Amino acid sequence: MLKGLLPPLVLESRWPLELRALRRDPVSAGVGVPHGTGEPVLLVPGYLTGDASMSVMLRWLRRIGYRSWSASMVLNTDCTTAALQRLERRLEAVAGRTRQQVTVIGQSRGGCLARLLATRRPDLVSSIVTLGSPLCDPMAIHLLLRMNVEFLGRLGSLGLPSILTAGCLGGSCCEQVRDEARAPFPPEVGFTSIYSRLDGMVRWRACLDPAAVHVEVRGTHIGMAVQPAVYRVVADALAASALGPVGVGAAALAASAA
Repeated sequence: MLKGLLPPLVLESRWPLELRALRRDPVSAGVGVPHGTGEPVLLVPGYLTGDASMSVMLRWLRRIGYRSWSASMVLNTDCTTAALQRLERRLEAVAGRTRQQVTVIGQSRGGCLARLLATRRPDLVSSIVTLGSPLCDPMAIHLLLRMNVEFLGRLGSLGLPSILTAGCLGGSCCEQVRDEARAPFPPEVGFTSIYSRLDGMVRWRACLDPAAVHVEVRGTHIGMAVQPAVYRVVADALAASALGPVGVGAAALAASAA
């Protein structure tokens, strides 16, 4: 596991201030960022959350010219294999309806699922953007969150439906998923990882996937989906995806977060 102290968890309570800042920021109205021309985007929520947690970003994406879809997740707590299978079917439906490759944006665990989805289906994924996702070590998380994962794993192992099990981390149920997580990331798929050193839930170094363009912002883990700096990076990453796998460089993306 990646070592290092996390910022105090209490700082995560500041996310409503980030939402308030977004509503006051011109980026909320799409000012100063590139707009889309109807490209499809699929949004994947983080652990212990559902589609509602990404609803602000979903509406904003529609406002700036993208066709955005939720992942149809009530709560992102299922076994990784089962969650990925459902997400793949959702991706196929969006790609089939739009007849275009799809950008997948995922927060926290949702970003880890987005990476797996891109590795499994590069034919359908144009790019991914991850928000505070522990890509290099899914358990590089706050102790309290780790305890929650372990507790739910025990419940899932006892048969509680739609809950991960103790075997997800090392058992046979997710063996293929673990292989896909270790597989080389497809070079034709764009990959931006947004992280914060102020993240109180995920160790920021776990977000630094070698295959990704890394962009640092200042803010909370929970607030990643409602933070103005994140929205600027997302808009630039989507514009880069429209240009192809090379798109804009890391410097340009980093500048958008400043």
